[in-house]
Amino acid sequence: MKDSQAGFSLIELLVVVAIILIVAAIAIPNLMRARMSANESSAAQSIRTINTAEMSYFNTYPQTGFATLGALGGAQPCTPAIATGCFLDNFLANASVAPGKDGYTFTIIAPSLSGYTSLANPVGLNTSGSRSFCSDQTGVIYSLAGALGCTPATGVPLQ
Repeated sequence: MKDSQAGFSLIELLVVVAIILIVAAIAIPNLMRARMSANESSAAQSIRTINTAEMSYFNTYPQTGFATLGALGGAQPCTPAIATGCFLDNFLANASVAPGKDGYTFTIIAPSLSGYTSLANPVGLNTSGSRSFCSDQTGVIYSLAGALGCTPATGVPLQ
């Protein structure tokens, strides 16, 4: 009488594990690239939102000029004032430190009566994004590939 074997042999299990590892090795880099692309799209849109908020703030408080990032937001329930413009949600208005928003930190450099520069830097270059974004009072959004610290003078306009 011959005993029948139940279950899988070690070779069969190793083949299945090897196939899973090959599929994972192919899929994970694609997933990371897709995530970086989504983070970059979100950062560009956030810069666009900051531009709109800056123009609204400037038109509402012309004697003050352009605002810092924190002054564009405000905790809910937000009451509009010079220190809390209520033009941005508070999450974006406070995204100046890591982890920021969607892998990017946002800052506004030198707001004044005549202009401002908004900046979005990836928290981890080539992990959360491979480009930094910036804009100024003109409303044009620029990107700088492979480096932090985009400026309108060094960046390439987005199309």
